[in-house]
Amino acid sequence: MAYSLSYSQLARCLFSAPGRQRWLYSSPAVSHENPLGLPRSSDRPAPSIPRRNAGPIQKRKVPHVKHIVAVASGKGGVGKSTVSVNLAYALATTRPRSKVGILDLDVFGPSIPKLMGLENIGEPDLTDAGALIPLTNNGIPTMSMGYLLPKSSANDAPVVWRGLMVQKAVQQLLFDVDWRRRTNYSDAEDGELDVLVIDMPPGTGDVQLTLGQLVKVDGAVIVSTPQDVALLDARKGVHMFRKVDIPIFGLVINSAYYRCPSCSDRHQIFGSLDSAKRAVDELGLTTSSSQSGSLGDVPMVSEVSNLGDQGKLGEIFLGNKLVAQNNGLKEVRSVMESVARDVWGRLSESAPK
Repeated sequence: MAYSLSYSQLARCLFSAPGRQRWLYSSPAVSHENPLGLPRSSDRPAPSIPRRNAGPIQKRKVPHVKHIVAVASGKGGVGKSTVSVNLAYALATTRPRSKVGILDLDVFGPSIPKLMGLENIGEPDLTDAGALIPLTNNGIPTMSMGYLLPKSSANDAPVVWRGLMVQKAVQQLLFDVDWRRRTNYSDAEDGELDVLVIDMPPGTGDVQLTLGQLVKVDGAVIVSTPQDVALLDARKGVHMFRKVDIPIFGLVINSAYYRCPSCSDRHQIFGSLDSAKRAVDELGLTTSSSQSGSLGDVPMVSEVSNLGDQGKLGEIFLGNKLVAQNNGLKEVRSVMESVARDVWGRLSESAPK
């Protein structure tokens, strides 16, 4: 009797390590109900999509994750993904024994693979149960739609999906990743994550609504720049999260100022922080000693952008010589570690007694 294998099935046989499966974008299982093409397992029942008049939806915990912090912005281009990565590193370094991961839910414009230096590492493996195994750098496990695009076109191939497929893909990224497996090419389990930082897409669309309806999120950090037009959309993000019962941990103002290396004066290039302070007050957000009253005013430092492009943001927090010699990077680290300590405090308050 003759047997035929599809290309994806053949590739799994040729390139998988014994006892492991490879995820492939060409998987024949791709469908509207299973946009990532993952094998279904009775151990991981498919989450149901929220439907009108279907009654209240029971929010679930993400498997093997203690706490979830969403990092969001109302407007794109404010540095949200960079703040997400820096927050994850800051959370890990301010509590050295903690286990912190990053989930990139920006389906249409994933940035985490590049910022984490995992852009060309290859596709994620699958567990025996068919769950995705995160890709890890500097001890931070990550998962992103960017890992699941064809390698030849991952940088420029658009994801052109309607809302239903986006919702299902988000559900799969939330519930079909095994966060216990945090070492690339290892079958060992490392225990559950203490915190999962979720890098949200900008705006208040399908992804935000799906997250808010399905998942128990401990809190959200809203990222904005000082301009009124960015703060206007940040306010919308705050109201949206409150509508789906997600607490707001606070606002982070990115590119809040530029510190002149010659005179050490702060220059508020994108406008006064008075608007940000007013937004913090009017929204009733947690205040701090920062000039804007936000969780943190992050300075504009060109080296942060350079390190992000190289996938080396972790060097800001891991004792690199460049940081020791650069006052701007030290200031960024100090601000983000202050934000991280604030987030840890809020998580402790929300933990069951």
